[in-house]
Amino acid sequence: MDKVKAKKEFGQNFLKDDSVLNKIIQSMPHNNNHIVEIGPGLGDLTKNLVKYKDVTAYEVDTDLIGILKSKFAKELESKKFTLKHIDVLKAWDELNSLHNGKYDLIANLPYYIATNIILRAFEDDLCEHIIVMVQKEVAEKFTAKVNDKEYSSLGIITETISKDSRILFDVPPEAFDPMPKVISSILYIKKDLSKKFDKDFNKFLKSCFVQPRKKLSKNLSSIVDKNKISTIFEDLNLNDNLRPHEVSASLYSQMYTKVKDGRDN
Repeated sequence: MDKVKAKKEFGQNFLKDDSVLNKIIQSMPHNNNHIVEIGPGLGDLTKNLVKYKDVTAYEVDTDLIGILKSKFAKELESKKFTLKHIDVLKAWDELNSLHNGKYDLIANLPYYIATNIILRAFEDDLCEHIIVMVQKEVAEKFTAKVNDKEYSSLGIITETISKDSRILFDVPPEAFDPMPKVISSILYIKKDLSKKFDKDFNKFLKSCFVQPRKKLSKNLSSIVDKNKISTIFEDLNLNDNLRPHEVSASLYSQMYTKVKDGRDN
C-alpha cells in the first residue's frame, strides 16, 4: 500500500508509538460503555480498541475511509466496528449524540478542533469518559485550577461538570508521523452525568476572562451593570481588585446564579 501522506487541512499526525498506544488502552475505564473514536487515521489506535470493545469511528477524510474499510473488513462485518464518513461536528449537530447509548470518547484528536470537540463532548449527555490526545497546552487549560497560570473558562467548566480531570502523561513529537511542533498530552476527564453543560454559563465565563490581566469587575462591566457588580461582590465577600484567575469555580457558579436570577435583587 502506498504511504499515506498526512493532510494539513485535517490536522493529521499519525500516532506510531506502540508504547503510547498501550498506555492509552491501559487507561480505559472498566465499564460496559461503547467506545467512540474521532479521526481514527490509519487505525493504529482503533486496532487496539476493537480487541476490547465495540467501536464507532468518525472519519472525514475520504482517502482514509478506503484504507480503514479494508484494514477492518472483518470487524465491520461482525459489527464490532462501525465507520462513519462524516465531519464529527456535523454529526453532533444532526444527532445530538455520537452514539445511541452511554459511551467513552477515546481518540487522538486533530489539534485544530480539539477544544471544540471536548466542549461538544461536555454537552453530549451520553458521553461519560473523555480520554483524548491533545496539545499539551490545551490539556493544561482543561485541568487548570484557581490561581494556575493556565486557569480560564475551560478549567472552570471542566471542574463544574466533572468528577475527575487530569493529564495522564505527555507524548513527545517523535511518537508521530509527521512530527508535530508541540508536545502532546493525554487528557482524562470523567464527567458527572448528573450535571448539565450550561452554554450560557460558558459565555458568562468567557466574558469574565476576556482580558485576563484586568480586574474581574472591569471585565464583567461589559455584560453586567456596575451597581449590580458591586452588590454581587459585596454579597460574596469578594475584593474589587480580584483578577479572573483568582476566583474559584464554585464562586463563579454563585456569581453566575446571581447575575442570571437576581436581576432585580
